[in-house]
Amino acid sequence: MAFVINDSCVACGACEAQCPVGAISMGDGKFEIDADKCISCGACAGQCPVGAISEE
Repeated sequence: MAFVINDSCVACGACEAQCPVGAISMGDGKFEIDADKCISCGACAGQCPVGAISEE
């Protein structure tokens, strides 16, 4: 199951740097996770300072 970033994202970029497969990129005002690339490791969720990342 892939992870998703909700609207609480503050676009800090902490999650993008932690993704081992490059599944996170900047979208329209917030970061987004490519579900096809996501390996559900959870590294991004552990780095999000506002808790905007959860399992889909």
